Amino acid sequence: MARQKRQFGAIEVLPSGRYRAKYRGPDRMRYAALHTFDTKLDAEAWLADERRAISADTWVPPSQRAARRREVETFGTYAEKWMRRRDLKPRTAQHYRSLLDRQILPTFADVSLKAITSERVRDWHADLDRDRPTLRAHAYSLLRTILGTAVTDEKIPANPCHIRGAGAAKRARRIKPASLAELETIAAHLPERYRPMLMLSAWCALRFGEVTELRRKDVDLKNGVIHVRRGVVRADGQVIVGTPKSDAGTRDVAIPPHLIPLLKAHRDSMPMRGQDALLFPAADGTSHMAPSTLYAVFYPARAAAGRPDLRWHDLRHTGAVLAAQTGATLAELMGRLGHSSPAAAMRYQHAAGERDAAIAAALSRIAEGPR
Repeated sequence: MARQKRQFGAIEVLPSGRYRAKYRGPDRMRYAALHTFDTKLDAEAWLADERRAISADTWVPPSQRAARRREVETFGTYAEKWMRRRDLKPRTAQHYRSLLDRQILPTFADVSLKAITSERVRDWHADLDRDRPTLRAHAYSLLRTILGTAVTDEKIPANPCHIRGAGAAKRARRIKPASLAELETIAAHLPERYRPMLMLSAWCALRFGEVTELRRKDVDLKNGVIHVRRGVVRADGQVIVGTPKSDAGTRDVAIPPHLIPLLKAHRDSMPMRGQDALLFPAADGTSHMAPSTLYAVFYPARAAAGRPDLRWHDLRHTGAVLAAQTGATLAELMGRLGHSSPAAAMRYQHAAGERDAAIAAALSRIAEGPR
């Protein structure tokens, strides 16, 4: 074992080829690094750090430092534990993972939970991309939620996230529902096998993942009911079938009677007859339809209707507004859409209210008669 003399400390080359660094502390006791080093340069850097700490009068023995590190939990460590303990849907877990890795951990990973102050949170939030308000709001909400759990776990005395309104983002785009004429035009320009999907999404307000996971057993045409029990999502390159987005998403949706003949004709035309057969499968007849497959025919159809802005998910919004225009109560809308809170359903009631005001104005014009 070779030892090299130095002005401060000593570095030994071990038989393994690794390096050990040691020095005499200000208390005249000898101390060694708690681990060996791959290179001599790494050992020298460690000795330089120790010497700076002694000069700055901030030095404590290495063994005490290790104990302190065990006592101090960082946000990164706690956040990983928080993620492991949550029973999250695949898409939600993927979203949270992305928010942590890209928005939160670069700033807070190595910061002690107790060192995260309201000022640090405000500085971090101010530096987030203002051109992406929804992402910004989601990142803040996740940070606030994790730190809220840390309060419950008695890791910190209070939640430092106090920015009013930071967890809510204004809708980046105003959704314009499709009109009945536009739906008719889109349907006319879609291949026949996709038309029932369009109508179910628009009139029954189903999500894409709910429609593409529908099986023959889920559609009761005799009683005019769709049993929404599952949904399909894509996360990390995998196709995952699971329960709906929330408990409220498990629901029965009444089918408007005018859709029954269309759905019956589609069901009867499908080659797969088993009760577990998908109603809207991919071209192979057994696997789930990919969004890209649908978009390839939907985009030209929406363009033909003069609605290049219309997303497939906006059809769900269309169905919700149509239901609200019938006079459906908030509770009825929540049940039909599978919402677990009133907030989302209230948006559709508001949209229907705007339409009702237009109807009222038109009625007044009729009452006034020609001028």
